[in-house]
Amino acid sequence: MGRLKVTQRKSKIGGTSSQRDTLRSLGLKRIGDTVVKEDRPEIRGMVSTVSHLVAVEEVD
Repeated sequence: MGRLKVTQRKSKIGGTSSQRDTLRSLGLKRIGDTVVKEDRPEIRGMVSTVSHLVAVEEVD
């Protein structure tokens, strides 16, 4: 199973509370933070919720 490298690119200020909660659940606290997560449907769903705020890469 692959992994996803998720990097926060934009601020959560002005976003909805669910978008802010999703960023926190992914482990992202500030612009430039990067986390590596397992490529699972739950993570893909969270990433799609905040896709306009993050950059995603597939990592092996």
